Amino acid sequence: MTNLPVDPARFLADLHALRRIGGDTATKGVRRRAFTEADLAARDWLAARMAEAGLTPHLDPVGNLFGLAEGRSLLLGSHSDTQPEGGWLDGALGVIAALEVARAVREAGGPPVSVVSFQDEEGRFGALTGSSVWSGKLSLEVADTLVASDGTGFAAVRAAISGRAGGFVDPSRFSGFLEMHIEQGPVLDEAGEAVGVVTGIVGLRQLQVTVEGQQNHAGTTPMAMRRDAFTAAARVAVGLPERLAGIVTPQSVWTIGQIRLHPGASSVVPGRAEFSLQWRDIDAGRLDRMEAAITALLADVAAETGCTIRAERLRHDLAPMPMDAGVQAALSAAAEAVAPGRWRAMPSGALHDASNLAALMPVGMLFVPSIGGISHDFAEDTGEDDLVTGLRVLAEAVARMA
Repeated sequence: MTNLPVDPARFLADLHALRRIGGDTATKGVRRRAFTEADLAARDWLAARMAEAGLTPHLDPVGNLFGLAEGRSLLLGSHSDTQPEGGWLDGALGVIAALEVARAVREAGGPPVSVVSFQDEEGRFGALTGSSVWSGKLSLEVADTLVASDGTGFAAVRAAISGRAGGFVDPSRFSGFLEMHIEQGPVLDEAGEAVGVVTGIVGLRQLQVTVEGQQNHAGTTPMAMRRDAFTAAARVAVGLPERLAGIVTPQSVWTIGQIRLHPGASSVVPGRAEFSLQWRDIDAGRLDRMEAAITALLADVAAETGCTIRAERLRHDLAPMPMDAGVQAALSAAAEAVAPGRWRAMPSGALHDASNLAALMPVGMLFVPSIGGISHDFAEDTGEDDLVTGLRVLAEAVARMA
C-alpha cells in the first residue's frame, strides 16, 4: 500500500471546526444554506485553510471555492452548503477529506492535488447550481434568473460577492475529479461494510404540477359537486405505486416533496394545489417509461375529478451518469488494500456534483456509511472510524492514480 501520510486527527479537527459554522447548538446538525452568512463564513474559513495548506484560494463568479495547486492537478472535493436542516457531513466530508489529502500529498512531495467546494449543491436556487454553471450545463444568464423559495434572486447574491470573486477556473487544468461522500442511505451501514465504490449516479426528472379546481365554501358545497384540487393531488399520490409497479425496480424511487394549497384555509375547498413530483433511476429508458406512466395518471385524474392539471418540467433533469472505469478501478484497489472484504461497488441514488463533471474529465466517487441511513436531517452521522477509513481509501486511490 502506498500509504500517503494523512493525519486523521487533523482531518477530524477540521471537520468538527466546519460543523461549528452554522451549527445547531443542540445537535450535530448544520444550517448553512448557499450564500447565507454562515455559508460565506464557511467559505472564508475554508479559503484560509487552503492557503495554510499551500493552495491558492480562488472564488469564482457563482461562489465555487477552489484551492488550486500549481500546474495541472487532480481535483478533489464536494460542497459545503447544506439543506435547511442539514447534517454535518453531507458535502462537508468530501471537502475536508480533499483538503487533508492535498496537504498529505504536498508534505510527501507527491503530485499536485487541488480542492473545491462547489456552491449550492443542495438546491436553494436549483440542484447542483455551482457545478452546473462551471461545467457548462447551465449558462450564467439562465442561472441569474433563478429565484429561491424566499424570493432571493441568484443574480443578487452573486452581485454581493462580486468584489471578492475572480473569473472561472479552466476545467482543462484538472486531470480528473474524486468526490468522497456519506452514502445517505442504509446499504453500507446495514451490511457492516466500510466503503462503497460508486459505479454511477442515478438520473433525475422532476415536474411542478398545478391542479386547478374550484375554490368554494367547505360547509355548503356538496361533496358530489366539488372540484377539490387537493383531492385530485391526493389521487395522484396514491395512484403512483400502482401505475409504476410494472416498470420500476426496488432501486427506483419517486417523491412528492412539496405541496401548496390555495387559499389554504380550513373552511375553504382548495381551488388550487401545486406540488413537486420527482423520480430517479439509474436507467434512462426506465425514466422514460416512468414519465409516460406519470403523464397518463395525471390525465386520468384530471378526467375523473373535473380539475385541470398542468405539469411543467423543471431544469433539474439529470441523465444517469456512469463513473469512469479507470477511476473505479483505482478506488476498488484502494478499498481492498485499506478495508479488505469490507467494501462493495454500488450506484448512488443521490445526486452529486460529480455527475456534472463527468463530461469534462474522468470522475469517481467513494461512499462511507450513514448510521441508520439518515441524511438531510440533523440526526445524520457516521462513526469516526468509518470517516478515517474513507479518508485512507481516498488517499490510497489518489496515490495509485498518480
